[in-house]
Amino acid sequence: MLVALPVFLQAPWVRLHPTSATAFTTVLLSAGLLLGWRGQGQWRELGGVLVGFSGSWLAGCLFWGWFRLHPAWHLPVEAFAVPIAWAGLSTRWRSAGAFYLASLLGTACTDGAMLLTGVMPLWPQVLQAPAEQAPELLRKAAELVLQPLALIEIATIATGLILLGRRWWPQGASGRVAAAALITTLAVDGIFLGAALLSPHLSGLI
Repeated sequence: MLVALPVFLQAPWVRLHPTSATAFTTVLLSAGLLLGWRGQGQWRELGGVLVGFSGSWLAGCLFWGWFRLHPAWHLPVEAFAVPIAWAGLSTRWRSAGAFYLASLLGTACTDGAMLLTGVMPLWPQVLQAPAEQAPELLRKAAELVLQPLALIEIATIATGLILLGRRWWPQGASGRVAAAALITTLAVDGIFLGAALLSPHLSGLI
């Protein structure tokens, strides 16, 4: 749910009102810290995941609110909390670090696939296009992904992520958090690709 939320809730919210969406980070972070410190069992674990998610949420708000027309800035902005997340892996907040870093890796692979398949140049075009033209541009971008070479590239990346997720899964709670975030990224990408092909008018989700 936390991986899918940025696509179906955060992106439209940021597009309409980036400041309030960014401010909502404090709610997520506060809830995560409260559960992490006072919760027990799974609630405590959820608190850690929420703290990691708040970092991803803030990064997404910053990028989609103010830098969305510049895809080269996507990963640098999304990666702003890497040092904190990395340090958190050796503390009680390891699930927070695991969620944030795995989500970032999934984002990096998605961007890499877009670059390899030739979709990346269409990114700013879709976002700047008039409402009546954006769906057609989005559909054309999705069709590029269906070319034979592009499908091979995507299948290779997806296989690597699945294998990595399976390797992480047995490594305790934080490993399962990271694996779930990574694999769910593939599912969300698949849903978005399907929507771009079948219902391109949903391009407002970007």
